[in-house]
Amino acid sequence: MPPPRSDPQRLSAALRTRAAALGFEAVGIARADLDAAIGERLGAFIAAGRHGSMDWLAETQARRRHPRAMWPDAESAILLGLNYGPTHDPLAALDARAHGTLSVYAQGRDYHDVIKGKLKDLAQWFARESGAAVKVFVDTAPLMEKPLAARAGIGWQGKHTNLVSRDFGSWLFLGVILTDAALPENAPEADHCGSCRACLDICPTAAFPQPYQLDARRCISYLTIEHAGPIPRELRAPMGNRIYGCDDCLAVCPWNKFAATGREAKLAARAENVSPPLAALAALDDAAFRKRFSASPIKRIGRDRFLRNVLIAIGNSGEPALIPATRARLGDESPLVRGAAVWALSRLLPADAFAALAAERADSEADPDVRAEWG
Repeated sequence: MPPPRSDPQRLSAALRTRAAALGFEAVGIARADLDAAIGERLGAFIAAGRHGSMDWLAETQARRRHPRAMWPDAESAILLGLNYGPTHDPLAALDARAHGTLSVYAQGRDYHDVIKGKLKDLAQWFARESGAAVKVFVDTAPLMEKPLAARAGIGWQGKHTNLVSRDFGSWLFLGVILTDAALPENAPEADHCGSCRACLDICPTAAFPQPYQLDARRCISYLTIEHAGPIPRELRAPMGNRIYGCDDCLAVCPWNKFAATGREAKLAARAENVSPPLAALAALDDAAFRKRFSASPIKRIGRDRFLRNVLIAIGNSGEPALIPATRARLGDESPLVRGAAVWALSRLLPADAFAALAAERADSEADPDVRAEWG
């Protein structure tokens, strides 16, 4: 017989069994509630402007402060974790300067699609078995899933503000099911960072003003994904060859020694995304970009922003062989791409050769940001 709604212990146990069958490696349950201090920290983060251009964080701040702002009838939050542990050291690709580095989570299929399908399957099963109402959320919703995951015992928010698990290290995707059923809670997970500063000290752009605080405006993940305009000049060189996201603070965490390789085949890294040649990426037009990154989270930032990142990596490569691929982008339709190409050439060409090129082309440039790059 199905576990009745009046027997929450049996229902919770059956839920865990079903979640495991769907491939979720971590399951935790918490009350649909968050401490007021968490909302206050979010408010301070936004008030300090550390959210950068992510206006949607400020616009949805009131809803993010409490899960019941999303759904007043919510009683319990079911937190699901899907392991995406890499097969390789994410930091190794940083040494291949003529190649780009993509964040581990973006090397396979878009995790939103994969997780949402599993969450819907689990939520539908739970609704049938319990008679309860449910709502499903991935990280595109204004719900603070990391504090909820800590409350549900899945992990804790480390000094880099990301979730850390004793079983899976840094490599967990999170999904949430809210329900009006009252389920037994898990004990919250304690903070196990201790005196370790590895994640803070490795950050190339010093994006952590203090432990447990992030200034997104300096974070390479924000700069390469969320930031729409030219990258601030002082942050370009520290980006190295990171062209979509950054895994440094995740990959260096000592708790990764307990992590295992992800088992979900749809999230496995595609070979062409592990360390792609920058010259080939710089040649992508819009159609080729969309085809190359079909079903990938990279597709959502668009070709122009992606090529901006690629050209900054080329400028950091020190590879004269990449000059032709860079010069080819000087005539690009996108000012964002043209400006990044100019900066890359300023780094790759001898000073006199760049000055001659600037004298030849700068006056014909209509966009003020690109003219500024010519100097």
